[in-house]
Amino acid sequence: MVFSSQIFLFAFLPLFLAIYYLCPPRGRNLVVLIGSYAFYAWWRVDFLLLFMAVTGWNYLIGLRIADAGVRSEAARRWCVLGVVVNLGVLAYFKYANFGVDAFNVMMTQVGLQPFELTRVILPIGISFYIFQAISYVVDVYRGDADAAREPVKFAAFIALFPQLIAGPVLRYKDLAHQFESRTHSLDQFSEGATRFMQGFIKKVFIADSIAPLVDEGFALEDPSPADAWIAVIAYTVQLYFDFSGYSDMAIGLGLMMGFRFIENFNQPYISQSITEFWRRWHISLSTWLRDYLYIPLGGNRHGTFKTYRNLLLTMLLGGFWHGANWTFLIWGAWHGGWLALERALGLDTRGKGFAVHRWAFTLLLVMLGWVVFRAADVGEAMRLYSAMFSTEAWAISPVFAAEVTGMRITLLLVGIAVLIFTGVRSRLPGRPTAPTPLPSQAPVAAVSLPAVMLLLLLPLFALSVLKLAAQDYSPFLYFQF
Repeated sequence: MVFSSQIFLFAFLPLFLAIYYLCPPRGRNLVVLIGSYAFYAWWRVDFLLLFMAVTGWNYLIGLRIADAGVRSEAARRWCVLGVVVNLGVLAYFKYANFGVDAFNVMMTQVGLQPFELTRVILPIGISFYIFQAISYVVDVYRGDADAAREPVKFAAFIALFPQLIAGPVLRYKDLAHQFESRTHSLDQFSEGATRFMQGFIKKVFIADSIAPLVDEGFALEDPSPADAWIAVIAYTVQLYFDFSGYSDMAIGLGLMMGFRFIENFNQPYISQSITEFWRRWHISLSTWLRDYLYIPLGGNRHGTFKTYRNLLLTMLLGGFWHGANWTFLIWGAWHGGWLALERALGLDTRGKGFAVHRWAFTLLLVMLGWVVFRAADVGEAMRLYSAMFSTEAWAISPVFAAEVTGMRITLLLVGIAVLIFTGVRSRLPGRPTAPTPLPSQAPVAAVSLPAVMLLLLLPLFALSVLKLAAQDYSPFLYFQF
């Protein structure tokens, strides 16, 4: 089940909210848990059992760490065991196929028979809920969070359906008090509904409309320069509106249930450096990587060389987290390399002021990274790169021309205009130039759509619902991660 589906909009969500608000406050966490399990089981019931097993394991590990004492040697052993098992589950389901395929390539090259393994199905959302479980175990060990004593509250945190499939990556220490007590009001519910509709419009009206430009453009065997640039620009817009649209819907659903989540995006395409980009893009993941990978590796505390090494390793692993493909490793290395170079050059990455040349160069670097991120394999990425910088005539190829319709180009331009408007507005005097990086602080007051869009919200939402009824199933891009 996905948010942008009729079964969710007209059946699951109204039924869930009705039961949730009719239930006494003391029973609402249980309603959240049961509703979230039903939401997940809609995909596959058998993987719900895996989900519940991971939840139970981390609940018990948290109790063992707490009983052993914060940062004690026994607690450290329990923490290591908990993290290793979590990573083992993630590695098997996400990387077993990749590992076997890579091993078989080596086997065939030396003339040996390839190894046979039944293809492993990737459970939806496993990357997100495993990362949340790891952060919980580590935070309990560090003393940053109290161990959960009530299994229903902990299970509801791990299973919380608004963010279960594609984030934001939440931390128990930031939500524990909200499971104890949270505010419900008509104003907050209205705020959540508005945010949900904004995200829905982003996803269905913009991202889904330009998706054919991306799919067909990247699939071309011999793209022209115009084909390649249209496809890459369209993907740059599609990915932002698709993923930030999901985050908006997740945050909106949370507000409708009394929860406040952290912001996940803050106008990333207005960044003037790759460092600033990662403060603004997928904020919950970038802060997770910083707190649970970069800093434990040593951060910038052990000399220049190790700082650069830690940056590169963090981004390599962050890239590999996105999927078992060489393309994601290359993408991670691309960003890690630029992060290290910016640090080596001593660039001011605080995002103050605005220099057009720095913004344009940063956006170009991001778009070049998106090529290999989106490509099915390295060969496909190289075709796009070659076409983008080819000296051939700038003409749309006949095979691609059928996809470049007036409506799709118009909606692509609308998406670009929204990005420019909101990005420029975020740079105006008196507005913060960089997002709050810590999830434990107040949520970032980011504006996803321009104020004028609020006047068009209901008619655009209605049009998006009608469009949804007419189109094929379109999952969110980050479901595959």
